[in-house]
Amino acid sequence: MCKQISGRVNFENVDNNEWHVTTEFTCENSDTGDSFRPDITCFVNGLPLAFIEVKKPNNHDGILAERDRINKRMSNKAFRRFVNITQLMIFSNNQEYDNDNRVPIQGAFYCCGSRDKAFFNVFREADKSFVSSYPYEEVTEELEKRVLKHRNCVVIKNLPDYQTNKEPSTPTNRILTSMLSKERFLFLLRYGFAYVNKTTENEDGSKMVSLEKHVMRYQQLFASLAIRRKLAGGVKSGIIWHTQGSGKTALAYYSVRSLTDFYAQRQTAVKFYFIVDRIALMEQASDEFAARGLIVRTANSRNELMNDFRSIAPVENSVGKPEIMVVNIQKFKEDSEKIQIDNSYSTSLQRVFFIDEAHRGYNPEGSFLANLLEADKDAVKIALTGTPLLKEERESWRVFGNYIDTYYYDKSISDGYTLKLMREPIETVYKEKIKSILDKLAGGVEIKKSDIDKNKILEHESYLNALLDYIITDFRRFREEQDDESVGAMIVCRTNPQAREMYRLWQERFSRSLYVEKKQEEKLMMLEDPMISYSSPKKPLRASLILHDEGDKLERKAYIEEFKKQMSVDVLIVNQMLLTGFDAPRLKKLYLGRSLDGHDLLQALTRVNRPYKDFKYGYVVDFVDIKENFETTNDRYLRELNRTVDTEDIPVDAPVGNVIIEDKETVISKMKEIKNILFNFTCENPEDFRKELDEISSKDTLYALRSTLNEAKAIINQVRAFGDEDLKSKVEKLAVVGIPTLISEVSHRIERINLMENTEHMADVSGIINIALSELDFEFRKGVPEEMRIVVNDIRERCDKVQAEFEANFDKGEDKYVILADQFREYFRKKGFVPQNTAEAKESIEYMDAVMAKIREINRRNNLLKKKYKGDERFVRIHKRIEEENAKREKPIISSGEYEIAENLSRMKSQIDNMIYLNSNIVDNEDAFKRDVLAIIGSKLVDMGIPATLSDRKFINNLITAEYFQQRNYL
Repeated sequence: MCKQISGRVNFENVDNNEWHVTTEFTCENSDTGDSFRPDITCFVNGLPLAFIEVKKPNNHDGILAERDRINKRMSNKAFRRFVNITQLMIFSNNQEYDNDNRVPIQGAFYCCGSRDKAFFNVFREADKSFVSSYPYEEVTEELEKRVLKHRNCVVIKNLPDYQTNKEPSTPTNRILTSMLSKERFLFLLRYGFAYVNKTTENEDGSKMVSLEKHVMRYQQLFASLAIRRKLAGGVKSGIIWHTQGSGKTALAYYSVRSLTDFYAQRQTAVKFYFIVDRIALMEQASDEFAARGLIVRTANSRNELMNDFRSIAPVENSVGKPEIMVVNIQKFKEDSEKIQIDNSYSTSLQRVFFIDEAHRGYNPEGSFLANLLEADKDAVKIALTGTPLLKEERESWRVFGNYIDTYYYDKSISDGYTLKLMREPIETVYKEKIKSILDKLAGGVEIKKSDIDKNKILEHESYLNALLDYIITDFRRFREEQDDESVGAMIVCRTNPQAREMYRLWQERFSRSLYVEKKQEEKLMMLEDPMISYSSPKKPLRASLILHDEGDKLERKAYIEEFKKQMSVDVLIVNQMLLTGFDAPRLKKLYLGRSLDGHDLLQALTRVNRPYKDFKYGYVVDFVDIKENFETTNDRYLRELNRTVDTEDIPVDAPVGNVIIEDKETVISKMKEIKNILFNFTCENPEDFRKELDEISSKDTLYALRSTLNEAKAIINQVRAFGDEDLKSKVEKLAVVGIPTLISEVSHRIERINLMENTEHMADVSGIINIALSELDFEFRKGVPEEMRIVVNDIRERCDKVQAEFEANFDKGEDKYVILADQFREYFRKKGFVPQNTAEAKESIEYMDAVMAKIREINRRNNLLKKKYKGDERFVRIHKRIEEENAKREKPIISSGEYEIAENLSRMKSQIDNMIYLNSNIVDNEDAFKRDVLAIIGSKLVDMGIPATLSDRKFINNLITAEYFQQRNYL
């Protein structure tokens, strides 16, 4: 299919393709009669290569409903042909992402075809100006009418929510522009998809291979584009700083394809090398590349590697498939001999090195890698890491250059690729127990700290038995609380002798139980009648010891496979091994018994952050108090990042109307109260109303709003049915249009919040909340350096957003605004914009969040009032000055009700504007203009039956005329 598409699509010149889009394109299997119709289908040269499903905001079950629906269609063989040819699928309910929920409930998502289940990816545009500055083709009014007429939707053209949803900045329109702009879409078609042979192991030990289709994650897309951009600019080296679990090996695969064509356009052949520093990573990378279709070669000796360097052929395989050589640098780490590469050949050849796990301390002096890179100074070096080195003598950027692309940990969490981390301090009772053991070991002799070898204490049987008591009890409880026996754990020991002694004690505790279990299973297999298997809650836990000097490589590999795939091992006991690069999603509990620092600490912590089932957290049990080291490490990364924010009571004989309808004045009073409440919402535009509801997270507030709307609906219906004409007329003037729609939107919002809470509950299971609450004072969630990068990024982004929010304000004379702006400037004048440590970063973020909430509320109210005055900012300011004056006096100007102020001012505005329309020069005669406006004010107040003193009328007059004079002078 990819070859067919490549043969029919011109990737070199986007305009040499035919681009079409249609709605409700029917996909039908003529043999079975099965069919479905995507909302929108995109064609390139007649091929339906993308489709879009668009739903209303707060649709029932959100995007989950769309995911379930597409999964059913994908599993239906009748649609297999259409699914195969459709490369990109986009689903949106036109809402912003809920970043706190890993389940895709709302937002705009994309995926590719699958045999059964699709993975919905979020998309976050990296280029902030891409959408806002995109050169959209103009859509004439006649073309718009033709499209609406074709869709039988002409009636919606003048609806306010239709106009709102046409804005390019809506979630749906943003993802469509970002992913379906011609150049981006062709790049994705050409390089952004991979067919992966996925190998899974069955319970009987047999293996099954299935073909999966993958699409680039958005961070891989932007990193790929950034690499090409840097290379085109002459940059030969740099770092991809993407957090763990973000798919860096897959990025290297996509880059092989992308860069092959990049250099081919420059008449240059290219050879690719993937550098690792461990045999396990070499095997893992080789498997991943091969699964994606690359020809993979490895170098097992210096001669093999040198022969490859001497070859000028870009590929060695006979069929010309793309290939990559995976090199384990450990094989040559002691090789200090200079590498000689003959570059005198005429063929233009470019070598590209991907250096995996670039945080590992590739020493720039004397190492084989340094010799290798020195031998070909023209080689492209792309370093991949989740935690760059920060030590001055080996700072990653000094070795490999500046950052090409970064992907933050907060985005990884929000995107569903990694989990948050929760630190669980050791319980106090065990701290006391450990202290008593230390006292016991010391005996009655006064011993200085310098006299005691701490390692011997920590390797002592008494200490380790107490430690195992805690770990075993805690791990069993963890499994019970999570209701999941499949989760595994890792114990990080201080020394190899400690790990061996712990493993010996573990075996002593469980070897007998394992023996009994084995015998019971053998007996079970010999019986003819069914027998309940051994399923005691105290089922023995099995551990494996993984040390570099324990057993051989094959034994260690077998233990790791038993933990990762067969899941027959519950706990891994380690010291230095498996703390980086080890990827086992079931590993959800890390017992840390060795003090770590820097990127070593962060790498170890993130062993438990891989997504697994419905887990929301990875857990770290801290026996060595890593908090200080953790904070120090984050401070260092912070500095690095600064370098680059009832009807029973009704009388039977009473007239029906009198019973149902209260006193007329009471009805009018209630409707006024209701209108005052609803004044704070844009009720005339359902789309704006829905967006305003999205900002409300309190169900109590939503319940109160729904109650208000229901009361208004009830009153209006009652008056319509039983009221007299006078009452009907008065209520009609106070009524809000479209109340049933508004009630429905509020109900949808409440339903959405309930859905989120229920989903969260299922994801967290009952034990997480209890643990978090009971240990709240001790827990923190920062697990990798990117999280502190997030802090810096948050500070910068927050500051930009707050400043933009201040600039967006059009009533800078408001007291609240002036005070808030002065406080904001004063805070950062004293503190500065660059925090020096995590404490300052947290304080700045909390402060800016508070400021943002206040300025947003000010601007929200301004914009709401602006809509009431049909976009006239002048009358917003006038309205607010009247409100401010009313707050100082007992008798209000015009009214104490906002809607009455707005109605009267709107009538005044309309007559004043008509007067100016008939004579635009009248504003130039200020005295005459003031007299005419004063007369209009008096007339309108009389018409409305509102008493006002001359002083009040002059106050209003001064406000209105000052705004008109200011506008004239500005123009």
